[in-house]
Amino acid sequence: MSDAMRVAIIGAGHLGTFHARVLARLRPGQPSWIVDLDEPKAAGLAAEVGARATADLSLALAAADAAIVATPTETHAAVATAALAAGCHVLVEKPLTATVAEGAALVDRARAARRVLRVGHVERFNPVFQAVRAEIVAPAFVEAERLAPFVPRSLDVDIVLDLMIHDLDLLLHIVPAPIESIDAVGVPVLTPREDIATARLRFTNGVVANLTASRVSQEKSRKIRFFSRNAYHSLNLLARSARRVAVAADPQGEIVVPGVGTFRVHEERWERKAPDPLSAEIAAFLDAAAGIPAPGVTGEEALRVLETAIEIRGHVRAGLARLASQGLAPGARPGSPRPESRPAPAAGAPSSSPWPPRAS
Repeated sequence: MSDAMRVAIIGAGHLGTFHARVLARLRPGQPSWIVDLDEPKAAGLAAEVGARATADLSLALAAADAAIVATPTETHAAVATAALAAGCHVLVEKPLTATVAEGAALVDRARAARRVLRVGHVERFNPVFQAVRAEIVAPAFVEAERLAPFVPRSLDVDIVLDLMIHDLDLLLHIVPAPIESIDAVGVPVLTPREDIATARLRFTNGVVANLTASRVSQEKSRKIRFFSRNAYHSLNLLARSARRVAVAADPQGEIVVPGVGTFRVHEERWERKAPDPLSAEIAAFLDAAAGIPAPGVTGEEALRVLETAIEIRGHVRAGLARLASQGLAPGARPGSPRPESRPAPAAGAPSSSPWPPRAS
């Protein structure tokens, strides 16, 4: 039963705190362990949720059935690998790993160990997205924007892996066709990594999508729009509200198109405040770990998202390199390092990052 599952939260930082609080509310008596190198931080969170605290990963994993990994991205592979090796089911925060090679190796390990591997692309559980998911079958064009004011966390990754990846997951979930081409630009503004980026993706089935993300905006926005043949869906993922506009043939309609017909426009607006996406994600993970069919983002799905995100980032950095070669690098500051992709280890190779990391 998922109610009896012992869960360790790895990482007592911002996201780990959210996971621990939600889990304690969903399953009184859980989590069992809070793990972090910063023992006072782990102890404080553990006291709040009624768990035990430790900096010893192996100790916690030996006593757990499942682990939620909420550590910095560069450590996801090492921490999740340790959890799988200990026999735990794993929910790892997005992105899956820092590199595609690490992600592929992790997916293979989970499959070989016959353990559930889920990834925290939490917008999949946004109730307003779930409310319209079945209606969006064949969009011709998708547009998404995700803007946020600057906060000094998650700076171990660029904007594509930090924020754009949320909308990329929704897009790839809706459009399963292969990607035909990518065009992307981005610039560093406040950090050595890209803080603003926009990407245009074209799929082999004709779908086109524009994704924009910024973590240096003066406002907060999470919107995605789907344009289909006879309908338009606009989702405000932050407010959990939606607008649907549909056009249908109707002899009494208000729109007359000479030589074509008469149409009526139907507009509908609604809100879906519940359930809380993180609560739904954790509950689904625990059910899946207990053998109960449940929704969620699998390791295989998250790996495709990661592959695409890193390809987008490659296009962004190629563009920056071209500008730099002309002395036109945007956002460059004297003495600031150019961000470079970390070389990917061979498939199956262990991460070079120390474990466990200090939670972000």
